[in-house]
Amino acid sequence: MKRFTTLAAAAAVGLAAMSLAARADVTIATAGPMTGQYASFGKQMKNGAEMAVKDINAAGGVNGEKVVLKVGDDACDPKQAVAVANKFVGDGVKFVAGHFCSGSSIPASKVYEEEGIVMISPASTNPKLTDEGGPNVFRVCGRDDQQGKTAAEFIAKTFPDAKVAIFHDKTAYGKGLADEMRKRFHELGKKEAMYGAYTAGEKDYSALVSKLKQAKIDILYLGGYHTEAGLIVRQMRDQGMKTRLMSGDALVTQEYWAITGPAGEGTLMTFSPDPRKSPAAAEVVKKFEAAGINPEGYVLYTYAAIQVWKQAAEAAKSTDPAKVLPALQSGKFKTVLGELSFDKKGDVSLPGYVVYEWKNGKYDYYKK
Repeated sequence: MKRFTTLAAAAAVGLAAMSLAARADVTIATAGPMTGQYASFGKQMKNGAEMAVKDINAAGGVNGEKVVLKVGDDACDPKQAVAVANKFVGDGVKFVAGHFCSGSSIPASKVYEEEGIVMISPASTNPKLTDEGGPNVFRVCGRDDQQGKTAAEFIAKTFPDAKVAIFHDKTAYGKGLADEMRKRFHELGKKEAMYGAYTAGEKDYSALVSKLKQAKIDILYLGGYHTEAGLIVRQMRDQGMKTRLMSGDALVTQEYWAITGPAGEGTLMTFSPDPRKSPAAAEVVKKFEAAGINPEGYVLYTYAAIQVWKQAAEAAKSTDPAKVLPALQSGKFKTVLGELSFDKKGDVSLPGYVVYEWKNGKYDYYKK
């Protein structure tokens, strides 16, 4: 049974009880791949969440309540994500800044909807998350139909005569991104030379690389994560290929360059405007850097998701999800990403995607 309606009916009783009892801690959570091949992204989320909670508690908490953070490891596995979500239910979690992989966020969101928990994903970009999700589901990142469109238009304009191959890793994120890119590519009157899939988690992609080499592919567009992308690039260079890789936001980690080394030079990717360069994030960026943390990728997105929940809870004068939800749906929030709000689906109002290029071990905006 969906709990948001029943929770709303009980809100008055809950508020009365709060006025008679001492304020208790409020428990929130973040969840993502804390272990496994995508653990660098889980670390980004954990770093962002821990700093956000530290800053909130230093300023007096939320409505006078101290915030306690739980961290869940879903390893980007859908079944494990559901188990993590159910554990959060048992832990009394009111809000989840997660998950990372779309394939985890989508099934976990069903648990949160059923149990009356608000969820804001910092990183899941598959359109189905909010298109098919409940009223409790939000995200502070963009969508793959935006990201894929940006990539297709960039390739068509910048490399109009290139032979393009499109491959994905069969995941909700990877296939969704590749298919959105391909859809827009076709709308622009372009046709890829190859389309196919590969299996994530393998080490040897020489068979795929040989096919790309034989077809004389100029641009490989990859819907997938940095670990496999890095190996494929390195193996292309081992075969003497100059094929350029382009992918999405799952390459926004220094671990990509750690895998590729100089072979990753010239790799292209799409990601939102770098939040580290936002004036709104300047002071928080300094805090991270002082702690020895590079707030790359989704660190600041996780921090922002928790900022949004805090402001909504304060506007609602309650951490009860049934009362926080309307505040999220109607409010405007000042965050390290800038001021943002959500549409009826739970998608964010922030700017879309831009193209980055990896050079000398770092990524920055693409320049001709």
